[in-house]
Amino acid sequence: GELVGKRAMDAGISTIVFDRGGFPYHGRVKALAEGARESGLKF
Repeated sequence: GELVGKRAMDAGISTIVFDRGGFPYHGRVKALAEGARESGLKF
């Protein structure tokens, strides 16, 4: 998640929409979202 967030910020993207694709918000999906948030992305 942190790597995704860092790459997005480097590309000039600061706000995103997170589509879980029908998956429950826990486990890997939650870890990815939280890591991206910690990198500074706004959801």
